[in-house]
Amino acid sequence: MRIAIGADHAGYELKESVRSLLEQEGHEVINFGTDSTDSVDYPDYVHPLAKSVIAGEVDLGILLCGSANGVCMTANKHREIRAAIAWAPQIARLAREHNNANILCVPARFVSEAQARAFVAEFVNASFEGGRHARRVEKIPPALD
Repeated sequence: MRIAIGADHAGYELKESVRSLLEQEGHEVINFGTDSTDSVDYPDYVHPLAKSVIAGEVDLGILLCGSANGVCMTANKHREIRAAIAWAPQIARLAREHNNANILCVPARFVSEAQARAFVAEFVNASFEGGRHARRVEKIPPALD
């Protein structure tokens, strides 16, 4: 699977751990940065990653920032993106199974490395169930403006 990954400065170190895990599992990981703990503006990394998901250049995206709120809000501004914040492995799995999420957002300042890796594993290994969930996802408008 091709997976895009990106983070701001608060999520950089955890991003590198998650990236390593995904590569060890045989996934092709496309790094959208940042590549240090120097302060950056997360939208500069989120927008290119979201566009890559929409274009089908990657199968899924993973974003990390301090609270996950900023990256999630920014990603969800894009049509066809369904970004979800996870704080438990089951939430990450259900985001894919029930909501057909295509980007997982991880709150780097509030989870351990082991927790983040568990969230990502559940997200990547889950599949959209369709059925009644497809009907609900179809009711999410691409934009309200």
